[in-house]
Amino acid sequence: MVLNYIWVGFFVIAFIVALLKLLITGDTVIFKTIIDATFDSSKMAVMDISLPLAGVMTLWLGLMSIGEKAGAINFLSRIVGPFFNKLFPEIPKNHPASGQIMMNFSANMLGLDNAATPLGLKAMGSMQELNPNKDTASNAQIMFLVLNTSGLTIIPVTIMAQRAIMGAANPSDVFIPILIATYFSTMVGLLTVALWQKINLLNVIVLSWLVGISAIVAGIIWYFSTLDAASIAKVSTFAANFILLLIIVSFILGAVRKKVNVYDAFIDGAKTGFETAIKVIPYLVAMLVGVAVFRASGAMGYLVDGIGYVISSLGFNTDFVPALPTAFMKPLSGSGAKAMMLDAMKDGNADTFVGRLSCVFQGAADTTFYIVALYFGSVGIKKTRYAVTAGLIADLAGVVAAIFISYLFFH
Repeated sequence: MVLNYIWVGFFVIAFIVALLKLLITGDTVIFKTIIDATFDSSKMAVMDISLPLAGVMTLWLGLMSIGEKAGAINFLSRIVGPFFNKLFPEIPKNHPASGQIMMNFSANMLGLDNAATPLGLKAMGSMQELNPNKDTASNAQIMFLVLNTSGLTIIPVTIMAQRAIMGAANPSDVFIPILIATYFSTMVGLLTVALWQKINLLNVIVLSWLVGISAIVAGIIWYFSTLDAASIAKVSTFAANFILLLIIVSFILGAVRKKVNVYDAFIDGAKTGFETAIKVIPYLVAMLVGVAVFRASGAMGYLVDGIGYVISSLGFNTDFVPALPTAFMKPLSGSGAKAMMLDAMKDGNADTFVGRLSCVFQGAADTTFYIVALYFGSVGIKKTRYAVTAGLIADLAGVVAAIFISYLFFH
């Protein structure tokens, strides 16, 4: 229901803004701009997202099939079982979904988006098999989705590469601020859903895992803080790709050890990749068109200007306001947020406060509405319950943390 109101709101607000522009400024082109945006975004949903996703889905669902037959997924399920049994009480002990969730989280933390998405869709499908109400999101699916939208990324390789392209003197200077901001986003998302679902986070097992994860994050922050910019880029890129290749080879060798026909196992899993990618097209088109209409109307610009006016009236520093378009666009569209971030860094502004803050915003959380449309759409869920609300709360935590941390590091 929340998703429905937001989607309708995109169109209503866009029309009102466009009508006001026509009446006040005589801008007759605005309506053509909005209509062009609907065609462009619908084309992007199919040609630039869904079709490329089909290839990636085919590859990774094939590899996941090998991993399942090799016993790797069940092995991971046993390792994370005690922790996930508390966070996802609806998932039976040692169920393959636990291992698939862990694989998805691991890929996300390494910044491997192409691998994380098909792994996440596979996990969502497994949870859907356990879901008694097929059109309504289960508690486990909501927890999984919100933790995905919080976007915990340990190695933001893409953002650092984009900073280098835009001429940043030290492309990796946003690494630690991004890690801290996305950590806050994840913890707030976890706490929000846990309170909603009445999950006891004071349990010894849960606390032990959370403390352990926090210690690992702190250790990574310390280690990378001792490296120079070139070393950070080199080590992070190597680690991400090495771990990914190690997982693939481990799956294959494990299957060979169990005398599994690896090729047939791959084909069995890969067959579902194209079907899944096609299934999500209507959901992606709907969401991306809504976002495009809202943006093309100029409503986003007015929103940022309004916030800047309020902040200024309250007597607070407004240096962060020009970077807000990236923060607002991030939950709506990954490509839109990237465009906003690059725009903030153009003309030699990569090392300005706004340029750096835009990068921290980009890495602080993930695309909530895109993930909702993609993951829930892949299994036919129409009633998202509080998933969008909880996801946006996590996004807001990431934005607030990004602002404070960037003032501390760069202002």
